[in-house]
Amino acid sequence: MNLLVAGVAIASIFDHKVKRMWKGEHRTLPLLREKVDPEAKYIWFHAASLGEFEQGRPLIESIRRLHPEYKILLTFFSPSGYEVRKDYQGADIVCYLPLDTVRNARRFLRTVRPVMAFFIKYEFWYNYLHILRHRGVPTYSVSSIFRPGQIFFRWYGHQYTKVLGCFTKFFVQNEQSRQLLSTIGVQQVEVVGDTRFDRVLQIKATSKHLPIVEAFSKGHPVFVAGSSWEPDEDIFVEYFNAHPEWRIIIAPHVVNEDRLQKLLGRLKRYTVCYTVTTPEEAAKAECLIINCYGLLSSVYHYGQVAYVGGGFGVGIHNVLEAGVWNMPVIFGPNNQRFQEARGLIKAGGGFEIRDYTSFAALMDRFHAHPDELQSAGKKAGDFVKSCTGATEMIIKSVFG
Repeated sequence: MNLLVAGVAIASIFDHKVKRMWKGEHRTLPLLREKVDPEAKYIWFHAASLGEFEQGRPLIESIRRLHPEYKILLTFFSPSGYEVRKDYQGADIVCYLPLDTVRNARRFLRTVRPVMAFFIKYEFWYNYLHILRHRGVPTYSVSSIFRPGQIFFRWYGHQYTKVLGCFTKFFVQNEQSRQLLSTIGVQQVEVVGDTRFDRVLQIKATSKHLPIVEAFSKGHPVFVAGSSWEPDEDIFVEYFNAHPEWRIIIAPHVVNEDRLQKLLGRLKRYTVCYTVTTPEEAAKAECLIINCYGLLSSVYHYGQVAYVGGGFGVGIHNVLEAGVWNMPVIFGPNNQRFQEARGLIKAGGGFEIRDYTSFAALMDRFHAHPDELQSAGKKAGDFVKSCTGATEMIIKSVFG
C-alpha cells in the first residue's frame, strides 16, 4: 500500500467525510463491472466536487443532447459532490474516482474504456492522465484557469508540468492562462471562457416559482444576502436593523439550528423562516431566512440588490447566480482570485465593500437613486450574458 492510500485509510478513521469517500471508492470497481455496457462508447467526466460539476454540467447535457450515441460516466472525488448528484439523470453512471495509484488507474480505465475524457477546472490526476495518454484517449481540461503563482510556473515545478502534456487540449477561461501555458511549452490551448456563465443561464431559465418569497417581496425593495457567513452578517444585519425601507432575505451558507438561532437573535425586525411560514405570514414579515438548501438561485429573482458572502473569509461564493437576474452584486474584499467578480466590478455591476461604512454608503446611494440601482443591475446582467458561449465553442472544437 503506497503512502497516499495509507494516509487516506488512516484519515478515514478520524474524519467522517473521508470515511464516506474511502468507502465509496472501494465500491467503484464492483459498481462499474456491474453497470458498464461493454458495447457502449463512454465519455468520462471528472469533477472534484459540486462546484466543478456545475461548471461541467452544460457540456455534459449538450453532449447528451447532440451526441446520444455516447454514454456518460461521471466521477467525483468529494462526498459533497457525489452525495448531492449521485442520482443525476444526465449521466448513465455516477461514482467516486478511486485514488490516483497506478493500480487503480489501470483497473478503472480497463473496465470503462472511455473514448474521451474531460477533467473540470483544477484536476490533474497524474496516473490516470498518463495512462489515458498511453492509450491514445483524447483528454480535455475544461474551464481551467492558470495563475503565475501555481507550481507549474515555479523554477522547481518542472516535474509537475509533465502532467500537462497528457492533455489533448486545454479550454481555458482567459488569455493570461494561455500565455502562461505557452511559457512552459504547452501550446494545445484555446481560450473559450467559463462554462459557469452558460450554467447560470440554464438555472435562470428553469428557476422555481416560490410563493412564500413572492408574497414577502411584493411591493417592497428587497435585499438578498446569499451564502452569508457571520462576518458578512456583522455588516448587513446592523444596517437593515436600522433601515425599515428595505426588506431582507438571508440564505446562510451553513444551515443548522445553532447558526439559525444566532442569526435570529441578531435581527431586530419581524423575521420568519422559509420552511415554517406561509405566504400570508411572509407578507407581513420584514426579514425572511431561507433555512434550507437548493433555493438560492431562484430566490435572487425576487430581489433588487444582492450580497454574496464569503468575501471576508476564504473567498466569495457564486456571484453569477445573482448577476444573471439583472441586479447589482455586492461582496467583500477577498475577491481577487475570482475573475467573474472582477469582471462584474469592471462592468459596473459589481461592488466591493470593506466595512460597514462603505456598505452603508452604497446602500444609501442605491435607495436615494433608483435609476443608478437599475443601471448597475442591467450592467451586471449584460456582463453575464456577454460571457456565455464557452460550451458551444468546446463542442465545436471537440466534435467538429
